[in-house]
Amino acid sequence: MLVIRPITEADYPALMRCAEESGHGFTSLPVNEEMLRNRIAHSVESFGKEVTEPGTEGYLMVAEDTETGEIAGTTAIEAAIGLDNPFYTYHLSTVVHASRRLGVHNVVKVLTFGNNYTGNSELCTLFLRPEWRQGLNGRLLSKCRFLMMAEHRHRFSETVLAEMRGVSDEEGNSPFWHWLKEHFFSIDFTHADYLTGIGAKGFIADLMPKLPIYVSLLSPEAQAVIGQVHEKTRPALRLLEKEGFCCRGYVDIFDAGPTVECDVRNIESVRHSITCTVEVGECTSGKDFIISNGSFDGFRAVVGKVKVDEEKNIAQITAEMAAALQVKNGDHVRLIEQ
Repeated sequence: MLVIRPITEADYPALMRCAEESGHGFTSLPVNEEMLRNRIAHSVESFGKEVTEPGTEGYLMVAEDTETGEIAGTTAIEAAIGLDNPFYTYHLSTVVHASRRLGVHNVVKVLTFGNNYTGNSELCTLFLRPEWRQGLNGRLLSKCRFLMMAEHRHRFSETVLAEMRGVSDEEGNSPFWHWLKEHFFSIDFTHADYLTGIGAKGFIADLMPKLPIYVSLLSPEAQAVIGQVHEKTRPALRLLEKEGFCCRGYVDIFDAGPTVECDVRNIESVRHSITCTVEVGECTSGKDFIISNGSFDGFRAVVGKVKVDEEKNIAQITAEMAAALQVKNGDHVRLIEQ
């Protein structure tokens, strides 16, 4: 059984392994010991912090195999982005150039540089190692965050977003970045992506074109990948779309991957999650649920068979599940059917 829990300092080797396996374009997991250790320390501090509204907190979690103790993956939420480091995006919009006198009417696409998502919560750092990509493990890693948001609403903003990895090849070459590099930069995509991952974003403000870019001026290869996702990211995008997330024209400034967003109140797993009282039993029958305890600093979430009595508002779970969630009879849990 996999259990989601807050990361600890002891999980650093496993987090580095995830960073190494995640590959190019995974900005939030740079292969950098100092940055990863700092992020772990920040998460530990954030989980122990009392807050009344979202701030610079970052909540990083891992999926632990309860049988082997091995770390299967990682997932995270940033409470409010852009408050300590700028969060840049391009916004894809449409403008019209027309002249009745000349009989000209041209509709063109424009990319505008900005940081319009400042203060919003971000879903990030979702990575499941290949050997665990089966069953409901991916859903657990993604949807546990929605149970956390539903249970601890005051810690997160009204709008939640997620950056989707854009198109790049196995060597980390991005068609969109190739055009930017040719005209404005002189560094490779993998290096620019790495610098962003470790927080060295000064070069963006210094070198990125500030005026709107007409999409028609880009190379055909760059135009073709705007708003498109990496093939390995498609399952994660489909899951978020089913939750109610959609792209409103914002794309990544390096690979042009889409940013999807949703009002937290409209996220399907938030809207339809229920709270129940625990009853530990045999639970020989039941439906698949993702279930979390009511704690924050001791947050735990698992997926498995749960027998729910809606009239009595009771969730019957196995002793194994209760141990993983660190709950007992009479405790409060939140769950969502799969």
